[in-house]
Amino acid sequence: MKTMFFKNLARGFVIAGAVMALVSCDSSTAANDNQNTANPTAASPATDNPANPGDPTNPTDPATDPAQGGAGDPALNPADSAQQGTDSLVNPDDPWADPCVASSLPNACGDEPVHGMIDTILTSVSSSSEGITYPVPLSSSSASEIPASSAAEVMSSSEEAKPAVPKIFLANDKEEEKNYMEVEYKTNTGWDGEGILAYPKRLTDNPDQKHAVVVWGPGGGTQPSAYEGMIRRLASHGFVVVALKESPGNATQAIKALDWLDGLNKDSNSPLFGKLDMNTVGCSGHSMGGLESEQALIKDRRVLTAFLNNSGDWNGVGAMKVAADRTIAILYGEGGMERGNAENDYNNANVKAPACLIQMTGGKGTECYEVAPGRRECGYGHGSGSWDGMAATVAWMRWHLGGEEWRKADFVGTSGKYINGNIAGHDGKWKGQCKNF
Repeated sequence: MKTMFFKNLARGFVIAGAVMALVSCDSSTAANDNQNTANPTAASPATDNPANPGDPTNPTDPATDPAQGGAGDPALNPADSAQQGTDSLVNPDDPWADPCVASSLPNACGDEPVHGMIDTILTSVSSSSEGITYPVPLSSSSASEIPASSAAEVMSSSEEAKPAVPKIFLANDKEEEKNYMEVEYKTNTGWDGEGILAYPKRLTDNPDQKHAVVVWGPGGGTQPSAYEGMIRRLASHGFVVVALKESPGNATQAIKALDWLDGLNKDSNSPLFGKLDMNTVGCSGHSMGGLESEQALIKDRRVLTAFLNNSGDWNGVGAMKVAADRTIAILYGEGGMERGNAENDYNNANVKAPACLIQMTGGKGTECYEVAPGRRECGYGHGSGSWDGMAATVAWMRWHLGGEEWRKADFVGTSGKYINGNIAGHDGKWKGQCKNF
């Protein structure tokens, strides 16, 4: 019996030794694996992913980009406009008469070379043991240094590190001076059959993500097609845009357009079915379209923000009616006839909403404004915001509808892109101020 006992005891020591050797071997292998993480393989750049909506390989729509052989936007091409004349854009009954393009007719997409934002390369490595994957930081730390924890705790920590999916779909590329995604552009549509509807051809397929809506209002007597550059730019950044056939300045057309879009969002036969966030809406427009936008912001709670281009309430009492939980911006040209209205609307002491007043200065043009007896100022005129300055509208909508809070520094403060920065691709500088932020 004693002999069998010691034989079994010896056999146990042999087995235990083998187990210890195996553990030691596994630990050595893990250490060697971690040494190999000093040069991990990088993941593909975000822009290489075919599911990535911000594809810089198609930055502009060829149909309207002269650089790609397109005809260009006739409203933004000086030669085309010279042939048709500016009278076709003018409504004599409009108090402003809307000489939208009298001073300058820039190419909507600019002449700069197209480029996307710098690709971000995300690198991750992992070490596995017994079927559990542990995230490993990019350092010389080995898997054996990870504190002991349950598998559930490790996986929970890994999941919490993942960024949340943005509520609103936007192009990954962020430069507001550029066009990005391909756009579906439909004319003779809208609730009255005379407007324009534009949206990205690649709509979101994530059920937890929607597209924000922008309503665009044309100037008095001006066809919505004159703003094709602005409409396409906004849609190429991820917004669904509906352009009105006209802007009476009382929000009636904007509200009907929103009701029409809401119907498409609920129509299973519509390409926009379930794609829109009808409570994340922005309104923008030129001249009378700016007044239409301001009134829609006041009267329709679906509208979160308004961006007025070369506009402003005639009596200076529009912005003061905007609720404190909405936002508004007014852009004007240094020589625009709207200058007094824009300044008076913003400067009203009863304005309680977060608001910005942005001026375009230093432009070259023929339209002048008398700022004092005998003193006339020329440069950016009544048509400046919707063409030379369209980037400001796009940036504002990406901030207030798309949730890009980092853009606040571009508008609010003492120094920033739309506070004292250069107007990209054009002469002059921005001159902005804000309050109630």
